[in-house]
Amino acid sequence: MPALQLISAQRSDLRSRAHSLNPVVMIGAEGLTRAVLAEIDRSLAAHDLIKIRVLGDERDARIAIYDAICDELSAAPIQHIGKLLVIWRPGPALLKENLPEELGAAARRRATGTGAAPRTVVVRKPSTSGQRRPKSTAVTVLGN
Repeated sequence: MPALQLISAQRSDLRSRAHSLNPVVMIGAEGLTRAVLAEIDRSLAAHDLIKIRVLGDERDARIAIYDAICDELSAAPIQHIGKLLVIWRPGPALLKENLPEELGAAARRRATGTGAAPRTVVVRKPSTSGQRRPKSTAVTVLGN
């Protein structure tokens, strides 16, 4: 099965979501075995987005493992930094028809180029004196 292809806005959204994750699978000296693939498959089914740590020192071997995992499990390659691999596979609730919309409003705005402007926000400026209330003014934001 081929790996999923995502647009850069979707990958960026998933990279930001993966930032706080810890690696859930470690690939050791044995490399990519059937047991490791089964564990990655279980982790993807449970979490959709996972980090994998590869303990080998060969960069080419890590890239080959990364490609093999994504091809074998129909996952999308998100990020490869050093010995950490980030992969994503949509859960059973996500269908391929609604994939871009389900990734979040930020990714959708980046992909289409539309933002939330114009909008009205309330700006509160603290008073110079500690005795007075902060001054509130409504401001219309036209851009970023």
